[in-house]
Amino acid sequence: MKRFFEVAAADERHYPAEIDPRIEHVKQIADHLGPLDGRVIADLGCGKGRFARVYQERFPAVRLVSVDIAEAMVTSAPGARCCATLTALPFRTAAFDGAYATESLEHAVDVELAVSEVCRIVKPGGHIAIIDKNREHWGRFETPDWEQWFGREQMERLLRRHCRDVASNLISYWEDVPPDGLFVIWKAVR
Repeated sequence: MKRFFEVAAADERHYPAEIDPRIEHVKQIADHLGPLDGRVIADLGCGKGRFARVYQERFPAVRLVSVDIAEAMVTSAPGARCCATLTALPFRTAAFDGAYATESLEHAVDVELAVSEVCRIVKPGGHIAIIDKNREHWGRFETPDWEQWFGREQMERLLRRHCRDVASNLISYWEDVPPDGLFVIWKAVR
């Protein structure tokens, strides 16, 4: 998988370095995490840092840590950078004020362990946002054999093992376009 993403880093069409800052994903994460200035936030499975770049521009005093499995991906991400897997995050427990993972848990080899790690690194009271694809839409796109999508209840159950105030809802890319069920955001408070 690491090799796949090292090569994929050159594919700007499917793995872009920039994202339109107006998309609903950006808004939903920012709304859930709250004011970011002065806080330490982990972007888990950051790719080239497209979300972190938007948050860094909006909140210049945020301290971002961009984490990805592929060095070729993370080298262009803003903030501190780290190569690691979601199942073995090299950070102390409760090191972050918040964390988000956008379409990255679908690549974890052990989702239960990855969710546990995401929760472990966030302080009690810290916020976690996960956006990924809805299992009910599996087959809608051609995907690698190792990729997995999640049911809303499945991810809520995993988050509740470590967090309180867990909720999820369907989201769209654009505010004025109703969700078609493909994307889910899970929000939790540690």
